[in-house]
Order: sequence, then structure tokens, then C-alpha cells
Amino acid sequence: MLTSELVQLVLLFGSGSIFFLFVVLGIVLKVTTTAFPKIVRHKDEQLYRDPITGENHRFPSLDDEPTLELSVIVPAFDEEKRLPIMLDECLEYLETRAKAKKDFTYEVIVVSDGSRDRTVEVTLEYAKKLGTDKLRVLALVENRGKGGAVRMGMLSSRGRFLLFADADGATKFADYAKLEQSMAQLSGDDWHRDALAIGSRAHLEQDATAKRTLFRTILMHGFHLLVWTFAVKRVRDTQCGFKLLTRSAARKLFLVMHVERWAFDVELLFIAQSYRMPIEEIAVNWTEIEGSKLTPFWSWLQMGRDLMLIWFRYAIGAWQLKREHSN
Repeated sequence: MLTSELVQLVLLFGSGSIFFLFVVLGIVLKVTTTAFPKIVRHKDEQLYRDPITGENHRFPSLDDEPTLELSVIVPAFDEEKRLPIMLDECLEYLETRAKAKKDFTYEVIVVSDGSRDRTVEVTLEYAKKLGTDKLRVLALVENRGKGGAVRMGMLSSRGRFLLFADADGATKFADYAKLEQSMAQLSGDDWHRDALAIGSRAHLEQDATAKRTLFRTILMHGFHLLVWTFAVKRVRDTQCGFKLLTRSAARKLFLVMHVERWAFDVELLFIAQSYRMPIEEIAVNWTEIEGSKLTPFWSWLQMGRDLMLIWFRYAIGAWQLKREHSN
């Protein structure tokens, strides 16, 4: 009898302690967190350099009216080796499209996320060949994280439709046509309407599971469970780095997004889902490329923590959404 009462007392004390810790955490986050992100942009990050003339020019703003069909944002951190392969494939596809269809205009913005190697110099060589109307380099003063780099690129873009694509070239760039077709159906080819067409590797999951170790498979399924539980329920693959947005959607999403590291995709889709924006997953061709900056265990542990904090901060109102943006 005494043992039973002791167990009940321990359980009661334990649950009370956990509740107390959550209350304290909530108060701390509520007091120390701003409802909307403070986006700081250094003076040098507002300019891009023309490698031919050596002159600096100011980037446009996402708030401006679009002047091109497509902007491709490529976040890059120490990618001097992998980036050229991706750019060759990307630019060949875009140039072919532009020659075949005169009203298809594009730009590629490579966002060097505080790179320590020759990422900027390598990209400027491409800008010399194509010109800065088609390819620009946004060199961030310090490393912000992939989400921060994507945001800065989006804020500097001119396109009616905005695509961000990983620098490793893991997704076959020609699959943009699939996203474009989906986007036409979702938005009616109108950039004023909110919509996202996102690449997905969910169809490759069975093969990936067969090739992964048991430990990595457990981590993968655990991460998916956390995403479904705390954030996004309608998207099977939140992390594929190949997402197409209308300019209108980008304006609403990137100005309220807080997370700048690896879990930014989840918050981005969480906000889009909260705003009731139409989202469609499109199966893409994807190949794992060596040289990833992700360390499976620690990166997924960090993303798991970020996922729960994303949910918790929005749940207690520490982070807020602009309800007038909801569809």
C-alpha cells in the first residue's frame, strides 16, 4: 500500500514539475521572443557586383512589381566544387527554354551564405559569361543558415514565380517543368495568387530505406513523425530543396518566417498551411550527392528540437501570423 502511494506521489510530483517547466519556458519565450522576425540586412548585402565593369548595383525588393518570369534562388555555403555542376545543368535548361519561348525570362541568384571558399568567385565567372541580368551573386556577410540565405535571395528577386533549388544539384533541374505545370493549375498562372508547388522524394522512400542503416532509418521516421505531430500534416516530404512559389506567397511567407537553419522548410510549410495556401507535392528525380553539410544525428536532433519549438512558440503566441494574409 505504501509503495503504491509512493509511486502515485512520484508520478504526481513528476507531472507537476514538467507542467511547471513548460509554464516557465512559455513565459520566458513569450517575454524574450518577438512576434515577428527582425530581418537585418547589412549594407553590402543590398548590392551585387557586375564582374565586367566592377560596379555595384542595388538589388530590387520583393515588394516591387515583377519584371521576369522566373527567379531561381540557390543557397550556397562553401560550394565551389558542387555548384558548377548544378549551375551548368540549371543554366542549360533555362537558356534552352528562353530561346524556345521569347517571353520566358529568368534570373539565377546564388546566395553565398558566408562562404569561406571560392563560391563567390566561381559564380562571378558565370556572371561574366551570362551577364548580371541573368545571374547575380548575393554575398552574405556572415553565415545565416540555409533558410536565411533563401530568404535573402527571395527578398532580392524579380520573378513572377520564385524557385529555390539546392546547390548540390541533387534534383534534376528539368523537373522544374513538372512544378511549373502544377503551379499553372494552382495559381491560374497568376502571381498575385498564393500557391506552392514543391518537389517531393516521398516516392523514393522505400528504396532509400533499403539503402540506409537501421539507425538512419529510425532517425528518418522519427523526424517524419515529429513533423506530422507538431507542424505539417499534408506534406510527406518537407525537406526537398526544390520549391516553387508565387511572388505573392513568397511575400507573405518569408517576411514572417523565423527559422533560418535546416528546419526552415517546416516552418515555411507550417505558415503556408496556416494561411490555407494551396500546396501540391510533385515527385521529382533526386540523387544523393556527396558533400552534404548535414551530420545525420546532430542535424536531425537539432531539427527535432526546432520542430517542437516552432509548434510551442506559435501555440503560446510568442510567434504570430498576420491573419489578414490567410486565404
